[in-house]
Amino acid sequence: MRIRLLLAALAALATPAAAQEPGYRVGVVSESGDIITWLRPGAGTLVTDRVVPIGVMPADIDGPHNIAAAPDGKSYFVTIAHGTPYGTLWHLDARTDAVLGRAPVELFPTTVSPTPDGELAFVANSDFHGDRPRENVLSIIHVPQMQKITDIPVCDMPHGVKVNHAGTKLYVTCMHSDELLEVDVSLFGIQRRVKVGGGHGMAGMDHGAMAPRPAATAPMPGGPMGHGAHGGPAAPANQVVPAGIDTTRECSPTFIAVSPDDRRLYSTCNYGNSVMVWDAATWALVKEVPTGKGAYNVEPSPDGKWVIASNKKEQSASIIDARTLTEVARVRTTKPIVHGVAYSPDSRYAFVTAESVGADPGSIDMIDLATFKVVATVPLPAQPTGVAIVPVSR
Repeated sequence: MRIRLLLAALAALATPAAAQEPGYRVGVVSESGDIITWLRPGAGTLVTDRVVPIGVMPADIDGPHNIAAAPDGKSYFVTIAHGTPYGTLWHLDARTDAVLGRAPVELFPTTVSPTPDGELAFVANSDFHGDRPRENVLSIIHVPQMQKITDIPVCDMPHGVKVNHAGTKLYVTCMHSDELLEVDVSLFGIQRRVKVGGGHGMAGMDHGAMAPRPAATAPMPGGPMGHGAHGGPAAPANQVVPAGIDTTRECSPTFIAVSPDDRRLYSTCNYGNSVMVWDAATWALVKEVPTGKGAYNVEPSPDGKWVIASNKKEQSASIIDARTLTEVARVRTTKPIVHGVAYSPDSRYAFVTAESVGADPGSIDMIDLATFKVVATVPLPAQPTGVAIVPVSR
C-alpha cells in the first residue's frame, strides 16, 4: 500500500504543468457561425475543449455577440443579435451547456452584465441598422425566471454595459451620442449622463461649429425639448461635461469597465484612440491614456494591476499599468480586427479575440502578462467576438 501511494505521489509530481487542470475554461462566441467555442488553458498552452451550437434559425444567422459568466460561475449568458423581430438573451448551464432560459430583448443586443447577486441582467440594445439619431433602450432581465422586467430608453447606440462589484451602479457607453451613463440599479433610473465627445453620425450636427462647453459638475443649460446654450440639440437635464473633455471631437465610447475596488472606471474612446480613466464617485477625468488605433474593449485584471485595451484598427492590445496609468506594452496580435479581452482568475494570462476577415478565421491569443508575449493562439472560425472565463464545475 505504501509503495502504491508513493508511486501515485511521484506520478503527480511528474505530471507536466500544462496537463494539470487549470480550474477554468475560456468561452468565445462566433457571431457568424452560431457557435460557442470552449478552450482549455494550461501553462502557456491553449486547446479547444468543445464547440457548442447556439441559435434557433436554421436558415439564417442568429448572431451570438457577447458572453458573460454568471456570478456564481455555474452558468453563463449569451446575447443573440438577430430574431423575429428582436434579439434574445440566453442563459446556459456552464457544465452541460443546456439552455436554462431565454428572454426577448430589443434590436441587436450587444453586451450583457449580471448583478453580483445573480438576480438581474442588463443588456444594451445597439440597433446598428436603425436611422440615426435615435434613442435605443436598455433591457432589464429577471434571471431566475428569464423574464424581461422593462426596457429603459437610454441613448443613441448603447453598446457596453457593466455592473460594479457592489451591485449598486450600472455603467453604459453610448457610441453615437458620445456619452457614459450611470444607472441606479435599485431604481432603474439614469443618475448621470457624462459627455465624452461631440457625438457622431447625427444628421444636422455641425461638429466643427460646436464650441467647447465649460467644465461642469452640474447639468448643462437647456431642457430635453428645448435648445442648449450653443443652439444645437438640448443637453439632457442630467448631463454633465467633466473638465478636460473636448466636445468638438468625436470619441465613440465602445466599452466600459470597473476596477476591482469600484473606485475607478475605464472607458475606451474608439475614435480618440485612448482609454479614459474616471473617478467613479465624482466622475472627474483622472487621465486619458493614449493607446493604439481604434481602442475598443477594455478590462482590468482581477488583481487590479493591469488594464488592457483591444486596438481594433491596429492589430494590437495596449497593456496599461493601472498604478501609473501609462501604456507599458503594446502586444501585436495574430489577427488584425481585435475585439474581446478576458483574464485568467490568477491574472497570469490575458485572452484576446480577433474577428475573421472573409474566409480567413479569427483567433484567440493567450498573452503571458509576465513577459507581454503571445504564448499560444487558436484559430477560430466565423467572426469570434465576445470572450468570458467560467470556472470548471466540480
